[in-house]
Amino acid sequence: MIKSMTGFGRWEEVINGRDIIIEIKSVNHRYFEFSSRITRGYGFLDEKLKSYLQSKISRGKIDVYVSIETMEDTDAQVLVNHSLAAGYVNALRELAQRYNLRDDVSVGTVSRYSDIFTVHKAPEDEKIIWESVLQVTDQALNAFLKMRETEGERLKADVMQRAETILQIVGKIEERSPQTVNEYQQKLTQKLTEILSDTNIDEQRILTETAIFADKIAVSEETVRLRSHFEQFSNMLNSNEAVGRKLDFIVQEMNREANTIGSKCIDSQIAYMVVDIKAEIEKIREQIQNIE
Repeated sequence: MIKSMTGFGRWEEVINGRDIIIEIKSVNHRYFEFSSRITRGYGFLDEKLKSYLQSKISRGKIDVYVSIETMEDTDAQVLVNHSLAAGYVNALRELAQRYNLRDDVSVGTVSRYSDIFTVHKAPEDEKIIWESVLQVTDQALNAFLKMRETEGERLKADVMQRAETILQIVGKIEERSPQTVNEYQQKLTQKLTEILSDTNIDEQRILTETAIFADKIAVSEETVRLRSHFEQFSNMLNSNEAVGRKLDFIVQEMNREANTIGSKCIDSQIAYMVVDIKAEIEKIREQIQNIE
């Protein structure tokens, strides 16, 4: 199934006493690019998340937000830097004496200086945390991939419609091309008749000139290759693999064939049709830039 590179997924769940929020979003990018914002103290999750998501996502600029809030009390020890606390107390009393202030230094006063306290939490089990985060990540990833698939189906429908339009135009070119040869032969005969009104016209020479002209403007090879490219294009759109880069290459080949047809034609009708083909190919190219 074709997937877009644009997607978003979010999930929040309380697991093992932790409120965990995972958000995954992405935009188009030539390769897989990962960045994350993770609650302080859980940086070890960054590489694990990158490796896990890269196994599920082929291309795109992936941004992940991870919030982990402990809901239950955990063992923690608060230590006091007594040397620093004594320094604050002495400094406050020195101020009171020098400036004749009331000496009302209290525990409440000193506790405002938070740098005298150090909180030591009991070490957390990284394996358990990762398992909890992975459980929430999978839910967010499911929503993310579903959005990518929905957008991918929309892109597929759009480019297939444009491909069908191009094939219809190609059919008109294939129908029109032989007519231009007949018209050339008629004009050539008419012109020679006007110039050589008293002389017999060499029919073989007209046929030879017409054959040379027909070979010069023949576009059957190009239209056959163009149809072949569209067949490959359609097959890839029905693939379950990441085919964005391959589609981009095929579209370049389509454009190459259209340019060749345009350079060969001298018929204004075909020229206008080639312009329409190139316009549709360009729209397809823009759309597949967002296909994974």
